[in-house]
Formats: sequence, structure tokens, C-alpha cells
Amino acid sequence: MPTTTLRGPAGPFIADAGVPGDKSLSHRALFLAAMADGESRVTGLGPGRDVASTAAALRLLGATVGNGRVSSGGIGAWRDAGAPIDAGNSGTTLRLLAGALAGRPFRSTLVGDESLMRRPMGRLVGPLGALGARVETSDAATPPVSVGGDRLVGADVTIPIASAQVRSAVALAALQAEGASTIDSPPGYRDHTERWLMSLGLGERLEGERFRVHPGPVPPAVYDVPGDPSSAAYLLAAAALAPGASVTVRRISLNPGRSGFIDVLRAMGVDVAIEVTGDVLGDPVGDVRVRGAALSGVRIDGDLVARTLDEIPLLAVLAAAAEGETVVADAVELRVKESDRVATTVAMLRALGAEAEEAEDGFRVVGGFLSPGEVESEGDHRIALAAAVAAPVAGEVTIDGFEATDVSWPGFAEVLEQVWASSR
Repeated sequence: MPTTTLRGPAGPFIADAGVPGDKSLSHRALFLAAMADGESRVTGLGPGRDVASTAAALRLLGATVGNGRVSSGGIGAWRDAGAPIDAGNSGTTLRLLAGALAGRPFRSTLVGDESLMRRPMGRLVGPLGALGARVETSDAATPPVSVGGDRLVGADVTIPIASAQVRSAVALAALQAEGASTIDSPPGYRDHTERWLMSLGLGERLEGERFRVHPGPVPPAVYDVPGDPSSAAYLLAAAALAPGASVTVRRISLNPGRSGFIDVLRAMGVDVAIEVTGDVLGDPVGDVRVRGAALSGVRIDGDLVARTLDEIPLLAVLAAAAEGETVVADAVELRVKESDRVATTVAMLRALGAEAEEAEDGFRVVGGFLSPGEVESEGDHRIALAAAVAAPVAGEVTIDGFEATDVSWPGFAEVLEQVWASSR
């Protein structure tokens, strides 16, 4: 397997950077545009393989996607793909497809790569079933997922976990139902889909976490996707690890459900400044600046886990460079991501000389030490990205399977090295 070796900067650096388009919003922009009757403008899409999987799936269903435009005859014009639809490595693609296809008059089968075929999809069955959808999975509640061919009726749907993907799948199905639906779940999810549906006149926020979906046609719209805060986190962490360094990332999503990483940085003692500069269909965007500082260990649990789930391997790297102990708990969901991220995060830290141990629902890190080492990505882009950021503290990091970063950020190593090269 190819390896990539990274070495840290010569000294403190000051950088002003952009990041790829937000992956979560890219998926949603493509889905809503393809469900609309007409042409929508969709710009700033994330360049990774996951977003490409969504675009490819929608083309199979009859939408035209490319050159900043999505054209469709509306979801009523979607056609049977005639074969299983491959979502690649993207759980978001598969789960949102299940919701969008739940109300179509034909059955569809959804599959993915080896990693995705192990991921849990049973959580779709009850919520979509409440609307009348018939969702079938393997005996292990994993893909393949079969869905569609059923009449949907509005319902009150309660989702037991704080999952933006499941809430979004239900919302896309509810748009096609007879009668309004409500969606409820625990807090901690990112509410991109619901903000956009409100802006399009297709939903309203109720008390607590409840959201009402008003069924009806999705209008064509303009989606100017901002930068991805999960990608920005790697550049911001690079500054946080280097006292005297500073990185500013421009025009990223500032959705409250994505703010957990910033909250943890501040708790660790990092100087963070945020400026809201606008919004996209009611979803805030803006600039974030981080200045490096001495780090302290923290505890990450409860709903903070849901708001930092993608960044937890990266936060583990910061924890290994911090003073004191960091504990991650209530994070059993990490076990069923692209890899078992509890196990692969702990293995990454140990490969770099840190003291770390697993728990059933998280891990513990004793900070203060990182050394040169070789990390196995296990095909997980988040592990590869996090290991790369460790280089300034570890001295040198070799990553096996670094190409996994193409899932979310092709060319990441070059961008990171440009940031490091801006040394004062």
C-alpha cells in the first residue's frame, strides 16, 4: 500500500486558507436540486469521492449533474436505475437515497464498497416505516438496502439517536407523503436539511427538536456551498498544535451542529475568533481564526460527541500533545464509521508513541508526548488526515494508505504543507 511521509514546519506560521466545499451540504444540495422540477445552480461542491457518489447515483435516476447545474424533471420523473445503485464509501449517499427513493413507485437496491457494506442501516427501517415505507436490509441490518414502491402517509416520527442522516432521510421521504409529518430526536445533530427546507417553504421548526415537513414539490434554487468545517478543523488544529502559529479559514459553514470542535478547542485553551459573514438559505457561514497555545486535556461526552464525531480522531491528536488526560465517552457510534474509529484512533496514537487505551464507548489519552512513527489508515480518511496533522509535534509521520483522504479532500497534503511553509 502506498505511503506518504510528512514533516512539520520549521517554525511558527501564519496562514490564510480556504477549504473544499462542505461535504454534508454538497450531498443535500445535489439531492434537493435533483428532486426539483427545473434547473438549480449548485456551486462550491466538495471535490471528494463521497460527493461524486451522490452525483453518480442521481444521474442513474435521471438527473443531469455538472458544470454548476443540476437539471431534473422533478422527483416524479426519476426512473428505475435498473440495477443496484452503488453509494461507494458514502453513508450519507446511501441513507439520503433511501429516504428520497422511499416514495418512488419502483423498488431500488442500494449497495456500497466493502466498508459501507458493514455499516448499520437498520436505523432507517423504523423511522421510514412510520411513513409507510418498506425498507429491507441484510440480516445483519447492513446493506444491501431495498426501498421504494410504497404509498407514504404523513406521520409523527421519533428517531432514537441524534442522527442528521436519518432525520434528513425521513425529511426527503416526508416531502412525498400525503399529509404533513413531524420529526423528533435527541439534540446534537446538524440541521442543514431542515434550515434549507424552511428557506424553501417546505418546513417549520416546532418546540424542542421537533420539525414539521410540509409535503410538496421542491422548487429549483441556488446552492452556493460554503467550506467544510470538518476539513477546516485539520488546518485549525495545525495552528492549535504550534504556539505562536495562526490560521484563518474563510467562509466555512458555522451551523451550530458543527460547532463542537470549536467548543473543544476553547476548552483546551486555544484562542479562537469567529466572524459570521452571511448565510446560505438560512445556514450561517463565516471565518474562523485559531492561534496556537499550550493545550490542556478535556472530557468529551454527551451531546458534545454528536457535534464533534467526525473530528474526534483529530482531537485525539491534540489530546496527545496536551497537558493532562483527555477522556472521550458516549461515542460508541465511532465503532461503526468507515473503520472502528475507537480502535483505529487508539492504534494511531500508540504508533506515534502516545499513551492511549480503549473503552467500550470511547478512549482515554494521557497527553504530553508524540514521537515519529508509521500509522495505518485502515482505509479511513479521518484517520489519515488526523495523523498528518500530528507531524509538527511528532517530528515525522508516515501514513500507509494516505490515498483514503481523497474521500473528502484530494490534495490535502499539498495544502497542509503550504500552510506549514508560511513560517515567519
